[in-house]
Amino acid sequence: MTDQTDGGRRLSTQEAARVLGVKPATVYAYVSRGQLTSRRDPAGRGSSFDAAEVADLARRSRREAAAPAGGELSVRTALTLIEPDRYYLRGVDAVALASRYRYEEVAEWLWTGKLAPGAVFTAPPEALAAAGRAVAALPEHSGPIDRLRVAVAAAAVADPLRFDLSEEAVLGSARCLIPTLVGALPEKAAPSWPGDGRISRRLWSRLTAREPDPDALAVLDLALSLLVDHDLAASTLAVRVAASARAHPYAAVSAGLGALEGPLHGAAGRLAHRMLREVLEQGSAAPVVAEYLRAGRRVPGLGHRLYRAEDPRATALFARLEELPHAAPALTAAREVATTMARQRDLHPNVDLALAVLTVSSDMPPESGETIFAISRTAGWIAHALEEYQAPPLRMRPTGHYEGPTPPQPLP
Repeated sequence: MTDQTDGGRRLSTQEAARVLGVKPATVYAYVSRGQLTSRRDPAGRGSSFDAAEVADLARRSRREAAAPAGGELSVRTALTLIEPDRYYLRGVDAVALASRYRYEEVAEWLWTGKLAPGAVFTAPPEALAAAGRAVAALPEHSGPIDRLRVAVAAAAVADPLRFDLSEEAVLGSARCLIPTLVGALPEKAAPSWPGDGRISRRLWSRLTAREPDPDALAVLDLALSLLVDHDLAASTLAVRVAASARAHPYAAVSAGLGALEGPLHGAAGRLAHRMLREVLEQGSAAPVVAEYLRAGRRVPGLGHRLYRAEDPRATALFARLEELPHAAPALTAAREVATTMARQRDLHPNVDLALAVLTVSSDMPPESGETIFAISRTAGWIAHALEEYQAPPLRMRPTGHYEGPTPPQPLP
């Protein structure tokens, strides 16, 4: 209820939330960030807020969403910070975090800002069965993203709580969705031992018939942890647009998978895999690199617009891959490619090249890098959707600059 004091009209928490277009919990988040001031009601009816201050914050929020500084879309986020030589997840060095904790634990950190030691994600039988049937009905030549998109849709239909956008419900869906996606993928070989339920162990048998060893599984788990989020990549932006329209988390993940289908975002790992195969078959990187350049194609796995030197994710993966004896040939091939290109251009290996070393050396198919990326990034997409659900709805609405014929034109 509104209240009139000497300082001007005041709003209750619910009223302030309506003006700002957010949930009441977000109003208190604004207070903790210093963006709003609250006053405790002496009668014990909760907190109240200055109406003018709330209106000013609402205007600022609308301006920032419609016309961010620099003419580019800019989104406030507390998830990932990228610097010229490293990146952080909720303020913690991401490489150090991924090197110490399992993928599930890193995902929980990204979602909640809290560690959950020993976290295990379990797929509900109904969702897993629905996703498995949908994926099995696809043509045999279907790619991994095709399978994952169908699996997400099937899992959504099996979840009657998908429209509940509360944090608790979204996190519950996320912890079920990721193992459902993995479980819906066809197995290359039945595992000879059950393992401990980790996503990396379950995913391995979907990527290769090769029996894993603990070190190889550790590298796959590291890759999943390193790829969990990387700020506003194209797929992540697509997720936030969907979440801004209050699409449920399954639909938001579907939007991310749709963007990942593009050749400029999701296909880099596949291209790097094939290039390394060519280098290993020819015994030298020089002719392979020369052929790429002759055809006017970019050499995959090199360079990153956000890092001055080597992608820190690649550095971490290369270091762990050195511990795998069977990865030595592919690792040597990757470094030879980088050395060959360095003679003319200042390009450094990125995570796609390191991921290709893992997939080639583990006898995985070329598209495996896409699968690893999509499964891992699902956790990041959920984190961004959660943030967007707390922001004013439909704020991802840039203004179009019309360049067509000057109206009115004659009716055709």
